[in-house]
Amino acid sequence: MIKVTDIAYVRFRAPDLEAMEEFLIEFGLVRAARDTDRLYMRGTDPRPFGHVTEKGEAGFAGLGFYAECLDDLSRLATENGVAVEDNPSPGGGKIVRLTDPDGFPVDVVAGQTKPAALPLQRKLVHNDGNARPRVGDPLRVAPGPSQVKRLGHAVINVTDFRRSEAWYKNQLGFVTSDEIELAPGTPLGAFMRCDRGAAYVDHHTVFLVGTGNPGFNHAAFEVAHMDDLMAGHDHLSRAGRRHEWGVGRHILGSQIFDYWRDPWGHTVEHWTDGDLFNNETPPHVAALDTLIGNQWGPPAPPSMGS
Repeated sequence: MIKVTDIAYVRFRAPDLEAMEEFLIEFGLVRAARDTDRLYMRGTDPRPFGHVTEKGEAGFAGLGFYAECLDDLSRLATENGVAVEDNPSPGGGKIVRLTDPDGFPVDVVAGQTKPAALPLQRKLVHNDGNARPRVGDPLRVAPGPSQVKRLGHAVINVTDFRRSEAWYKNQLGFVTSDEIELAPGTPLGAFMRCDRGAAYVDHHTVFLVGTGNPGFNHAAFEVAHMDDLMAGHDHLSRAGRRHEWGVGRHILGSQIFDYWRDPWGHTVEHWTDGDLFNNETPPHVAALDTLIGNQWGPPAPPSMGS
């Protein structure tokens, strides 16, 4: 078993790359590369890209994850009887192409060339009740899109949660942060994180939801901070984009969240200020109302996850 280090990208199909790019720029991503058939968008972190759109009928096209090294790719390929291929996407390196139990394409990449980080435009100093580092200088939040840093996690609906859970753990090394139960002993899904030992990682990198009807649920992109998230909320609202849910703070993972729909109905999330766990954090079990509840903010709409 290898242990992936993070999610790399989420892939979609759409009939109009121009319209997708226009939305994603308003959402806070930046073009990394584009040709007649594919659009690659990135955040400010030094990663080649985090969002791919292939020209075609609208839909979800798969996920990509980072392996720690090329040797891990070789092991993964050998265990699955597939090839290690040259990666044709920005950043290059090598790629292994797998398919999960519901037929979703899952790529694992390593050896990519990292681009330079992009500068953050909203570097704000915040005062609070305990510390007041900003003195003699007013805080001004520049209007415009959020500054997306990176893709943080993806959520997919699966046919059989236990089957998919076993595959993602055995193939990619994920561990459980929070399992969700419909009733005691009746699991719905789980928030799963990368296993990096003592190093702290995001509360979840994938969330598998056993709906019985496989499909894409949402992809979540980290932004710089709460003011940045709120500026992006205002920018997308003014642009007339379709809002889904937020702004609020989740219970599981603790992120401040704001959900939107792209022009073809795929749900994409802005988030900031999430939990970090390591191998000293045991798995927990939570009820459905904890999953869909929040610490503050509006209730989840019925459309979430569909």
